[in-house]
Amino acid sequence: MSRQEEENAAELKFGDEFLKAKCLMNCEVSLILERKWEQLRHMSEDPLNQFSQVFEKSLQYVKCFSRYKNPDAVRQVREILSRYQLTEFELCVLGNLCPETVEEAIAMVPSMKVNSESSHYVVGFFCIVFKIMYGWVTISSTS
Repeated sequence: MSRQEEENAAELKFGDEFLKAKCLMNCEVSLILERKWEQLRHMSEDPLNQFSQVFEKSLQYVKCFSRYKNPDAVRQVREILSRYQLTEFELCVLGNLCPETVEEAIAMVPSMKVNSESSHYVVGFFCIVFKIMYGWVTISSTS
């Protein structure tokens, strides 16, 4: 991206340093930071001295805004979202914000509207998956 060209997340225009970067959802960052916290806590006699204020605040933030706490649920969300032709940014925004409707998802990730008509189907599917994972909707079996 040239220096004159402005970054714009809605159009998926990011700086060159982000072209090959892997985005992480808040829940993934939370798992990583919690694991690191546990490692440092076990290695130190005084674990409180091992953590910077930035580390602690970052951990608090991602724990607060993580939609999924269970490592299996985190893996499932990424697996489901990875099946579709989403950029890392789109995948993480959807995974973090868990839109309830197609319209809400496209408002959050305008680039999805541009990609294709099938994006409505895909986003609708994601909305249903999020509702099921959150328990907002239950699947009943009829026998």
